[in-house]
Amino acid sequence: MSYRRGRTASQVVDDVTLSVPHGETIALVGQSGSGKSTIALSAAGLLPANGAITAGSIEFASRDVTRFGDREWRLLRGHEIGFVPQDPLSSLDPLQSIGSRLRAELRRLGVPRAERTAQAIDLLERVGIVDAAQKLARYPHELSGGQLQRALIAIAISGRPRLLIADEPTSALDVTVQSTILDLIDDLRRDLGLSVLFITHDLALARDRAERIAVLHGGRLVDEGPTEQVLDDPSDDYTRVLFTNAPALSPDRYADRLRPVTASDARAVTITGLVKRFAGAPVPAVDAVDLSVRRGSIHALVGESGSGKSTIARIVAGLESFDAGTVSVGDRVLAPEPPSSNPYAQQLQLVYQNPLSALDPRMPVRRLIEEPIALTTTAGPAERLRKVEAALDHVALSRDLLDRRPGELSGGQRQRVAIARALALSPEILVLDEPTSALDVTVQAQIVDLLMELRDRDGLTYLFISHDLSLVRQIAEEVSVLEHGRLVERAPTRELFAQPREAYTRRLIDAIPGHRVLAEADAA
Repeated sequence: MSYRRGRTASQVVDDVTLSVPHGETIALVGQSGSGKSTIALSAAGLLPANGAITAGSIEFASRDVTRFGDREWRLLRGHEIGFVPQDPLSSLDPLQSIGSRLRAELRRLGVPRAERTAQAIDLLERVGIVDAAQKLARYPHELSGGQLQRALIAIAISGRPRLLIADEPTSALDVTVQSTILDLIDDLRRDLGLSVLFITHDLALARDRAERIAVLHGGRLVDEGPTEQVLDDPSDDYTRVLFTNAPALSPDRYADRLRPVTASDARAVTITGLVKRFAGAPVPAVDAVDLSVRRGSIHALVGESGSGKSTIARIVAGLESFDAGTVSVGDRVLAPEPPSSNPYAQQLQLVYQNPLSALDPRMPVRRLIEEPIALTTTAGPAERLRKVEAALDHVALSRDLLDRRPGELSGGQRQRVAIARALALSPEILVLDEPTSALDVTVQAQIVDLLMELRDRDGLTYLFISHDLSLVRQIAEEVSVLEHGRLVERAPTRELFAQPREAYTRRLIDAIPGHRVLAEADAA
């Protein structure tokens, strides 16, 4: 399979032979750019216009579908093949209600008009959406990430397909919602007799959820077999590297680089009695939170979606107002109403979860990284370019990407550009809001290695927000747990994972993929 860009074509998948057994789940894993999503799109007849199958064939139920046209794929997709994309917000029309989208899919499948609403409600109920009849009238922005992902699954199974292709269906979800969604897919697999092609960069999920694992590297299949066999006796060095880089499978990777946090440590960030209310919301988004981040430490902030993590991150970064309490960053006390621009960008930088919302789609990578340097320093063009190239090197991105725009990059590449943009100013404090959620484990390990090196070398402080509790356990020295805007528990990381005091914290930990590995490591 290849993609054409201008007059040149780049081969991205080479001589891959793969089958999905009836009623089983096969996990397709590999780093960003390895060809996972290309295979998924090809199997669903969704390759973009510049993509092509250059050799080999795709067979479904003993039929060769390789050369199917749009009309033939429309008849097959939905009826026999369901597809769940990675990002629900980019897959659903923001101007179309969930009910309208479901009814349109049912109309395409030939369901009589009088039956569509009832079937739409039944589908939403089947995927575990509460008050399904009321949710039909909601628009995508009115639903949580977990609800949106369930709605996409409802659309995918509306035609009772035999094959469900799920492309990173939980990468942006917190651990409890992730567990619920994957339980749902497992239930549907059993109830409907589905075969599932599960694309993921989370090897712990692949281990827990798939009967078979296939490993892609550079567009080639380098390992494939029953899950336990691939885990216990991988046949390729690349597979071994992947497993080494997976936080749940190597929980002590950074153990010798973590520092004990002491009461005498200076504070980089201090929050006292913080309250933030949003207009129209019945309860505060952040409610009387006290939090301190010690200088030079890695402090993790965890909790389910809607717990207030990102709101606190934006307040600390001076990008959001607050209603009560005090917030200090270093020696500065932040005003409740932030200034229109941040005069302290070289002290603190925020790395967002979704790079598509943080990077100007019109700017090439060169300008995206150069912009904060030009705005805050007097460096000339040559010095700015040197800093841009150094920032790219830090996040393991090729300089060949300098003239590409965000839309021409993979999700992992975009996130690395966002991190490079923040690092370009050499800040003292980084607020990292889900900085690795879009990255495969190999690139995640590179980014985390970089963050650890920068912390050790420059004494950086990190407020690290993540739903990946395996990663939190691996790199954080302290953890604060938020539930519905309130701080419910705070402790050194080892202590919190070994002996959580609150039932809510225990529920979060129990939902971690590969939790058994973590528990065994803590017991040891």
